Amino acid sequence: MPPQYMQADDLCPERVMLNLAEQLPSTTMLLITQEEKTRAAFDSSSQPVSSKNQDLEELQSKIKLTLLEGDILDEQCLKGACQGTSVVIHTASVIDVRNAVPRETIMNVNVKGTQLLLEACVQASVPVFIHTSTIEVAGPNSYREIIQDGREEEHHESAWSSPYPYSKKLAEKAVLGANGWALKNGGTLYTCALRPMYIYGEGSPFLSAYMHGALNNNGILTNHCKFSRVNPVYVGNVAWAHILALRALRDPKKVPNIQGQFYYISDDTPHQSYDDLNYTLSKEWGFCLDSRMSLPISLQYWLAFLLEIVSFLLSPIYKYNPCFNRHLVTLSNSVFTFSYKKAQRDLGYEPLYTWEEAKQKTKEWIGSLVKQHKETLKTKIH
Repeated sequence: MPPQYMQADDLCPERVMLNLAEQLPSTTMLLITQEEKTRAAFDSSSQPVSSKNQDLEELQSKIKLTLLEGDILDEQCLKGACQGTSVVIHTASVIDVRNAVPRETIMNVNVKGTQLLLEACVQASVPVFIHTSTIEVAGPNSYREIIQDGREEEHHESAWSSPYPYSKKLAEKAVLGANGWALKNGGTLYTCALRPMYIYGEGSPFLSAYMHGALNNNGILTNHCKFSRVNPVYVGNVAWAHILALRALRDPKKVPNIQGQFYYISDDTPHQSYDDLNYTLSKEWGFCLDSRMSLPISLQYWLAFLLEIVSFLLSPIYKYNPCFNRHLVTLSNSVFTFSYKKAQRDLGYEPLYTWEEAKQKTKEWIGSLVKQHKETLKTKIH
């Protein structure tokens, strides 16, 4: 299905364009309309916004929305979507850590699409461009390397050639490199990038898939990530960081320090393993962690290497996608945490939601997934 664009019009003359990528943009747009009272525009690479998120359906009843269908690789479509826009928040990308999506597709959407959108901003004289990057542009490069409370000044950079982290690294560099470009109307383009940690919360496609997998496995959660130690971030706090970046890049006093910069976005969610996070969020609904022993990380890593070799040898005659790879093993089992102090200093960022609030909201959402699953089972029985 082609990407789709949706414009939301308010009485305010400002307009924000927001790429729709699953969970984050709907939350961001709710905050934008609540906090900024702006007009807004969306684009999506899958289904209509109204079918993606009930919150946006409620939003449609409060402000006027116009859905535009297009393609992030269609230059004319992007130029049309950017006309009359004062801010672009670019969150859409192809996320793939299992190498299931063709490399060319990921590179085209994540890199070329970003470049075309930047060029469209120049032609439409859009002065502010905020890019949602990812922690994966910083690594981790090895499960043996320990990084705790990392900072922007340390210049961590992913060395992986896997298409997702590589494409996001190039896209971020393109965005930050575009800072200071001259706009068609004589103005200047100001850009920045946000690097959120692993995002959890309502609507998370990864958490949803994980919970559905557990529901189909008698409520048993896999424990492939128990050696990790990370600081996940709640979706509402990531959305809030986008709002603050938007405000900062439009503030003449703040923009000199923020333009062309990237920021790690985390919150006060406790540092823990991915497995512990999933269990904490779901145990109320009867989920439990798999009690079986897992393979040592080193063995997982070399098994992944062997599977990658098999995939390469078979590639001329058969497309074989291993169930895991070295990048995924490293990503899932590293000690890799980062501080949000720079965002706090430059953007005035403080988490909008506490850990307890984020936990409760996510628990309730997981409860709704459990309820839907039970209703689906009843339907199949009858």
